[in-house]
Amino acid sequence: MDLIQALILAIIQGLTEFLPVSSSAHLILVSKVIGWNDQGLLFDIALHFGTLLAVLMYFKDDLIRMIKDPIRNRGKNIMQSDAMILIVATIPVVIAGGLFNDWIENNLRSSNVIASTSIIFGFLLLASDKLSSGRNKLTLQIGLLIGLAQILALIPGVSRSGITITMGLFMGLGRMESAKFSFLLAIPVILAASVLQIYELYSMGFSDISYILLISGLSISFVIAYYTIHWFLAFVMSIGMLPFVIYRVALGLVIFALL
Repeated sequence: MDLIQALILAIIQGLTEFLPVSSSAHLILVSKVIGWNDQGLLFDIALHFGTLLAVLMYFKDDLIRMIKDPIRNRGKNIMQSDAMILIVATIPVVIAGGLFNDWIENNLRSSNVIASTSIIFGFLLLASDKLSSGRNKLTLQIGLLIGLAQILALIPGVSRSGITITMGLFMGLGRMESAKFSFLLAIPVILAASVLQIYELYSMGFSDISYILLISGLSISFVIAYYTIHWFLAFVMSIGMLPFVIYRVALGLVIFALL
């Protein structure tokens, strides 16, 4: 892998990790179209770590508040705290990922799957945006349903942020609260995925890769992801999800036509 490939993949990861368009699908497709060899697990970990740092930095005040005040003014009910909701919402995808990740990697990384899921879940995102009342508040029950929906994000093309925002909207959360919870939910998910990747890397042995490429990939993905979060939160409040739905459908149709 050369520096150009590393920078392009880092930009794609930073842009798509938190947008409802599926980062894994874009990384797979770009490599297929250009004909790049697999970038390697160590570089994948660096990219994910960059996006993890971005969401930690952007929501540092919320995370500090969650640690200091775990019940968020909800009386004595610790089960309705932000921290507990986040933990409960993470459990389903961790279990499902451990059980089914290898099967999904071997059977569902095809262009047809990515095209189909891009279109289907794009229309679901549109429906949720139109039907959401925006009047409900996040609860443990809603968080669990969002966590269960997140299991579908193991399938390439679904989009982790896309399916969690979609479920949040279907549950009556507003755009901002759905998106914010989706981004916070990325923290334990990316951490869990990184731990799994590190274990796999340890089992296989470390690949030979330049530290310059690793640092460049991590840094670029961090910067792009940080500003993508900021832009997305402002964008969806004023315009909504329709542009992302159009993009997902167009992407799916192009994939069907060309790959």
